[in-house]
Amino acid sequence: MSTIQPVRGTHDLIGEEQRRYTHVVSTARHIAGLYGFDEWSTPIFEDTKVFSRSLGDTSDVVSKEMYSFSDRDGESLTLRPEGTAAICRALVTNGLTQSLPQKVFYAGPMFRHERPQKGRYRQFHQIGAELMGAAEPLADAEAIALGYQVLTALGVAEHVTLELNTLGDTASRDAWRAALVSYFSGYKDRLSEESRIRLEKNPLRILDSKDAGDRSLVADAPMMEEFLTPEARTFWDDLRRTLDGFGIEYKVNTSIVRGLDYYNHTTFEFVTSKLGSQGTVMAGGRYDGLVQQMGGPEVPSIGWAAGVERLSMLLDASPAAPRSVVIVPVGSPDEKALFQILQGLRRQGVRVEIGYRGSLRKRMERAGKQNASHVIFLGEDELAKGAFRVKAMETGQEEEVSRDRLLSDAKAVFAGVGGSTAQ
Repeated sequence: MSTIQPVRGTHDLIGEEQRRYTHVVSTARHIAGLYGFDEWSTPIFEDTKVFSRSLGDTSDVVSKEMYSFSDRDGESLTLRPEGTAAICRALVTNGLTQSLPQKVFYAGPMFRHERPQKGRYRQFHQIGAELMGAAEPLADAEAIALGYQVLTALGVAEHVTLELNTLGDTASRDAWRAALVSYFSGYKDRLSEESRIRLEKNPLRILDSKDAGDRSLVADAPMMEEFLTPEARTFWDDLRRTLDGFGIEYKVNTSIVRGLDYYNHTTFEFVTSKLGSQGTVMAGGRYDGLVQQMGGPEVPSIGWAAGVERLSMLLDASPAAPRSVVIVPVGSPDEKALFQILQGLRRQGVRVEIGYRGSLRKRMERAGKQNASHVIFLGEDELAKGAFRVKAMETGQEEEVSRDRLLSDAKAVFAGVGGSTAQ
């Protein structure tokens, strides 16, 4: 019988990988809390309209990558390919558009049917932050500062560069869009089939094309900078000045665009050269029109998302594996007394395990493989005497400790025997 394998594009988080994942998420959660962001959790599947309406039928995510299915009631549902649309839907359906601003952090799995490669999975994980209900450039700068501080706390900021661009306001985008249609229409016969479709429906999406022929045309396409209204230019200038005030370095990259109509003003990416072609580790932008597409009012918003797998790959070192205290029964000690010791240590916040079957030598070998910091030998004689032998695994130092002291001040006991403690 063949062994059942994980579905292509998925992976198990075990051991070191799980520790890296947990470290990234818990670090981001802590930093987001310092910025006043509350955590929300939305369902992993939504009505398909949440994503088709917000991402657009011409986007690669909707047209090629979504996991959509009909349930038994005939409803079209989709495993979430990203987090922002679901957060905006939750804002509306929970009646929170009258309680703004809302500052939201989220973490969890996302799903896209992409070609699996290094740092890219079909089930992947993201952390994200959304600041909804603030229209000022300061909000954009704060969202970016939050992202930068997460990267700093993870120790990866030195490996990434912040790239920044503006998409202007609605009037700016409309003028730019018209210029792009005029420009690309002159080269329609040279566009890829996909970009010819985009020319009719969403010409900004041509700028995201990976086709080599399209890319050569994009290089000479009209730039947004030429079409900024005075108001949009002021927003752009204020954002950069505020980032300077935060002490965050950046470089302007005019090729960073979002081809969806609800994006405006700020767009940004934190990129690295350490992950090959998968160089974007965090990306975001301002999306003032998205909440309205979910049936709510217009809510000015800014946010970003980051791939946990890619951030995990950037970590210089893995978080240390937790260390345990292992109780090694000697002979056949009274089970009730054994359980009292186990639970008494756990109530003090000590990670403790029991050495199961086998000879004393086998149990000690397993304790070593469990990365134990200490071993407690517990037998009938020890119970009768009310004192146990505690051994530090690294140094071999051994000390007899009273039962009462062990159950009242265990961490001090372990610190004193060998100088290391369990987690």
